[in-house]
Amino acid sequence: MAGTLAIDLGSTTTVVAHQGASDQAARLLPLPPFSSADPVAIPSLIWLTERDASQPLIGRQVVEGGFLECEGPQLQRDFKRLIAQPSSEANHSWLTPEQSGRLLLEQIWSHLPEDLAPDRLVLTAPIDGYRGYRQWLLEAVEAMDVPDVALVDEPTAAAIGAGLAPGSRVLVVDVGGGTTDLSLVALPGGEGRAAPIAQLLRFGGRNLNSSQQTLRTAEVLGKAGLAIGGRDLDHWIAAHLCPDLPHPPRGLLQVCERLKCELSAQEEALALWTPAGVSNAIPLRLQRADLEQLLEDQGLLSLLDELLETVLAAARAAGVQSEDIDAILPVGGSAQIPLIRQWLQQRLPGTPLRGSRPVEAVALGALSLTPGVRIKDVLSQGVSLRCWDQRSAEHRWHPLFMAGQSWPIEQPLVIRLSCSEAEQNALELVLGEPQAEERSEVVFVDGLPVLRRKSAGAARVKAWAQTPIQIPLTPCGTPGEDRMELRFWIDSACHLQVESLDLQTQTRQSAMDLGAIR
Repeated sequence: MAGTLAIDLGSTTTVVAHQGASDQAARLLPLPPFSSADPVAIPSLIWLTERDASQPLIGRQVVEGGFLECEGPQLQRDFKRLIAQPSSEANHSWLTPEQSGRLLLEQIWSHLPEDLAPDRLVLTAPIDGYRGYRQWLLEAVEAMDVPDVALVDEPTAAAIGAGLAPGSRVLVVDVGGGTTDLSLVALPGGEGRAAPIAQLLRFGGRNLNSSQQTLRTAEVLGKAGLAIGGRDLDHWIAAHLCPDLPHPPRGLLQVCERLKCELSAQEEALALWTPAGVSNAIPLRLQRADLEQLLEDQGLLSLLDELLETVLAAARAAGVQSEDIDAILPVGGSAQIPLIRQWLQQRLPGTPLRGSRPVEAVALGALSLTPGVRIKDVLSQGVSLRCWDQRSAEHRWHPLFMAGQSWPIEQPLVIRLSCSEAEQNALELVLGEPQAEERSEVVFVDGLPVLRRKSAGAARVKAWAQTPIQIPLTPCGTPGEDRMELRFWIDSACHLQVESLDLQTQTRQSAMDLGAIR
């Protein structure tokens, strides 16, 4: 089964999603025995039985094997945030962060279902250190047999995966296992701008690293973070429930994590913990109200207040006020804690809170941002519309879409037309094809195939041979005023489509197919 595979390598959880070439929707891909069931995700954990990493344990295998309780160089965790980053932290693991990330990606790829043969792979990257991370990914996927490899930044993918529109300003609140990050980002796209799209690293088997492609990531308007995350909350819970244990064992921390997760959906949680060397399990019970009081006592909300103020101050310096934020997007498991969501709604009242699928949103958004086969299609010929120019009192050709432009084109081009004579009873859509005297060649720019002129020169326009479409005007039109608004776009079959709106009567005509354009 061909299609696109998305891998969102996270600090604590890695999500794999797939969308077949003919599928309307994407699906999360379970990879037993690596992945957990709810949600379908792989814990970002590696356990090495030998230093050469020939037979590693991955994800759920590490958890079920009890190796989270073992502190040693065999356990690889929290490596994603250190990839391609200068770090002063001593590395006591057998693998570097880059080696750990590569090993996890290789294991995922080698354990895909036998009937799955993706022809496109999209990966996600943090905005911080995007360039270094991008270079590491190029090397990490070099041996993977996949023609197209693309990359998208995580905030953009998360926002698109949550259903937010291109051009939105989004506060992304990422409460991960070891860190909390707040980022106010402006997504690419919006009215009159190109929609966001993944950046190609490999296309048709060809490495595009030397193409000098420009990175089109979300614009960071403000960002702040601190090294406190979900595991710190687990330690606070453990200290609250078992105050006599100054150094809680891993088993206890796992139970506390389970309690924390359950309290996101219910008011009370109960779990059993069996300490090492003890035969009887100890019941541990926690109320949501007690957890919220504990988090407040530990100063979590005060820390979040400081982070938010830092982000908003940077945004104000960029001319963006808090009321300009279109949505709040919590991602990461701990961002689902009701207290944190309540805090967000109190600090930014009136701003919608999105993120019903916080773990999966980045991977699903990456799929929707990944170029499909349409990236291979560019217009070999442009198209122009004959329009009446009131200033020169003659008809002139107005370009609609240019040769070399990729298609389909989802953002319509809007133009307004006026009549050329009194009592005009129809507008005639005369279309033409620019006839450049020079030749063109296909080259790759920003990872996409485009047509480049080999020499300069003015282009004549040759009218299409087909009979022009007539749009009736009732009542008749007069010169000197805008009468008709036209919205042009190119569909997935490379046909030129148009919708019309009579500005005088507000009569709207449904889409008309004007014919093939390539």
